[in-house]
Amino acid sequence: MHKKTVVLTIAGSDPGSGAGIQSDLKTFQNNGVYGLTVITAITSQNTKGVTGSFEVPAKDIKTQLECLFDDFKIKYAKTGMLSSQKVIDAVYGVLKNKKGLKLIIDPVIYSKNKYVLLDDKGIKALINKLIPLSYLITPNIYEVQILTGIRMRFVEDLELAAKILHDMGAKNVLIKGGHLNSSVGLQQGTDILFSKGKYSIFPPNYIQTKHTHGIGCTLSAAITAKLASGKDLETSIIESKNYIQQKLRKAEKLGKGINPVEQ
Repeated sequence: MHKKTVVLTIAGSDPGSGAGIQSDLKTFQNNGVYGLTVITAITSQNTKGVTGSFEVPAKDIKTQLECLFDDFKIKYAKTGMLSSQKVIDAVYGVLKNKKGLKLIIDPVIYSKNKYVLLDDKGIKALINKLIPLSYLITPNIYEVQILTGIRMRFVEDLELAAKILHDMGAKNVLIKGGHLNSSVGLQQGTDILFSKGKYSIFPPNYIQTKHTHGIGCTLSAAITAKLASGKDLETSIIESKNYIQQKLRKAEKLGKGINPVEQ
């Protein structure tokens, strides 16, 4: 009998189940891995946006992590909403000693309605502490601009930003192109990977839909699941993009706003 692979998500809770912990767990389940969770914040949100957030105390985040690593064999973990320097310090304090752990960072900074999910001190801590631990970072265009200070106007800007994130310590960088401007010269939804000193472009098959709540969480969770199942990085990205496309085609309107990808 095949033993199920265990993966960990460190993220915020979304009561509408469109993003965060709830989305990650559904994605893990649908991609054949067993999901563990460390909750960093309890948000108040629905399909219309985020209206509030309660941060879990750092000591409780630390104990959540410690008890999981004490019991389970965790080789792959992903992060979502980390909210502050205190949270990142707690996560870093545990993960820095986990040799062989592959960490996938989805650098969640703002919600779709521009609610701040990671403050300025948290962004600096992410750059200085967690990015150097990461196997893969998966920022969107806005997150790239915040992390690197570079405006995404041309393809060369994307390539330079990816190289900067790599120089910050990320082993691999996947820049998501869902918010690409036409001036960049790439079709909206095109993703760029910087890995092993070279760039790879992943075409979009872009689907025009409003049902995109949690799309970043779902993609990074799917990639994490594929990697944990033994797929190489490029295959994991391609299969995860295909997974997202299938979900977008089937997504239904559940609430009054931007509805979940992962249903």
